[in-house]
Amino acid sequence: MSMANETIQLTTAQAIIRWLSNQFIDIEGEELRLCGGGFGIFGHGNVTCLGEALSAMREELPLYRGQNEQSMGFAAAGYAKQWLRQRFMFCTASAGPGTSNLLTSAALAHANRLPMLMLCGDTYVTRLPDPVLQQMENFGDPTFGVNDAFKPVVRYWDRITHPAQIIQSLPNAIATMLDPADCGPVFLGLPQDVQGWVYDYPALWFEKKVHRIRRQTPDAEEITDAVALLKTARKPIIIAGGGVQYSRAVAELTEFAETHQIPVVETIAGRANMVATHPLNIGPIGVTGSNSANAIAEQADVILAVGTRLQDFTTGSWTAFSKEARFISINAARHDASKHMSTPVVGDAKLALEALGADVKGYAAPETWVAEAKSHRADWDAYVAENVSPGNRPNSYAMAIGVVNALCDKRDRVVAAAGGLPAEVTANWRTLEQGTVDVEFGFSCMGYEISGAWGARIAQAQQEPDQDTIAFIGDGSYMMMNSDIYSSVLSKKKLIILVLDNGGFAVINKLQNNTGSESFNNLIADCPTIPEPFAVDFEAHARAQGAIAETVSNPTELGEAFTRAKAADKTTVICMSVDPYEGWTTEGHTWWECGTPHTSENADVRAAHKDWESSRPKQRKGV
Repeated sequence: MSMANETIQLTTAQAIIRWLSNQFIDIEGEELRLCGGGFGIFGHGNVTCLGEALSAMREELPLYRGQNEQSMGFAAAGYAKQWLRQRFMFCTASAGPGTSNLLTSAALAHANRLPMLMLCGDTYVTRLPDPVLQQMENFGDPTFGVNDAFKPVVRYWDRITHPAQIIQSLPNAIATMLDPADCGPVFLGLPQDVQGWVYDYPALWFEKKVHRIRRQTPDAEEITDAVALLKTARKPIIIAGGGVQYSRAVAELTEFAETHQIPVVETIAGRANMVATHPLNIGPIGVTGSNSANAIAEQADVILAVGTRLQDFTTGSWTAFSKEARFISINAARHDASKHMSTPVVGDAKLALEALGADVKGYAAPETWVAEAKSHRADWDAYVAENVSPGNRPNSYAMAIGVVNALCDKRDRVVAAAGGLPAEVTANWRTLEQGTVDVEFGFSCMGYEISGAWGARIAQAQQEPDQDTIAFIGDGSYMMMNSDIYSSVLSKKKLIILVLDNGGFAVINKLQNNTGSESFNNLIADCPTIPEPFAVDFEAHARAQGAIAETVSNPTELGEAFTRAKAADKTTVICMSVDPYEGWTTEGHTWWECGTPHTSENADVRAAHKDWESSRPKQRKGV
């Protein structure tokens, strides 16, 4: 019998795991397993069949035991970011609430265009035991269940109702996760009975396959249009997004900017495209940005947006730019390249920058424009230096950021998410080396900080084991999701976690106050249903999960503790109280559209609404 006719009898679950273990990717000439393993919590729906298959392949696809399904998804996202979307992790959860807990994680991965594979339990195809434990019954459609809720938040969705279906579904899933334009999470619903059914699979299907991520060549006519527009620019800027790093185009972006002397501003996802000291790095742009970047964005006549989806925190809800400014958008995704009547260049950022540079030879921005941009950046650097410096002031996020920034290694990875820290890290962190900052603001998920850092650390340990992963987290996010402190200790994946306690959800309290309302239900002290407020002992809690932990009183002590954490061999949690009212970064912000009451009995609310709406005339209306 020829190899082409040979078959292997396996269960559906065994075939899935065996096939995954034989998928590899070429990364700069090195072949690595495409799937780095997975995160799993077993229950009915995945323990008997998928669990059996994973146990047999534990060396090829290591399974990290999760504490919460949502945090497993966040960890998978952090892993994918660290690998620049070149490798992914799977998550497996039981039928019912175990799987539905992954919904938020899937949305985060979708918003951030990140690969993640979900292998989740589902109800029985035969329906013979229906209704089973944790089954949501739809009286008018028995095929419709909880797992259908994932359809809006994934790029590829399938329910495997026959063992043969995975022969087509799994390659489609991989193609989706490796596609630069459609990259995102994949959901495969695995009915409990189908997982254990056997099928004679073609032996050839399990042979080793080496994948490569496609680089889409941009259309020549789109390059021509972009060149023509760029040559008209007297005040050009480049917006560098996260897609620059995913395209591995940081060097090309830097060379393009230097050759044509075009100032560069960074999005939140694009932080660390350039080091802070690069003369053309004018700073972060937008709502959580810098005076320097926003000053030149407001004057720019041509904006070259590279690898960014231009979300509202980048565009200041589309008030950050002149209404006359014209956009050129380089993006692998057509949907993103065509926003706000941009001149689109649909294609790979690396190839597009090379093509654009070849055709725009001889062009350089006027020296006076570049000098003005650099002057703004010098002013911003002076502001940040003062903002992060300890002084006769209450403790602040910025001070903590400054301490860590001064003491960390240039290749250490910094992770933050949601709450007040993304703005503070984006504005105040001075990048020491490219690709070292992960501020999760695509879906703005509180709770990502520790879990995402754990996933990043798993990846980082495979790349740069001597470096550290550092997570900044507020007390509000910590209370939402902290159990991966325990995960990191168990798996010996060291993290350095800074818990900055401001007594509740202080940044939302600030927004509440800024829109005219009194503090209500955000800070622990301002909750009328809490008769006796008290602070959590975060140090004791972290110690209970196996971490080294200590509490410090000021930035000087924080620096000493951070130095000890760098020298430690396991996860260390450092806790410090910060002021909920003072110490916020007040400079650099653009306008942000926020729904405010058009009428109120409170005069402060009415005044705040009027003040907020006064900037609306600057908003671009889609042109």
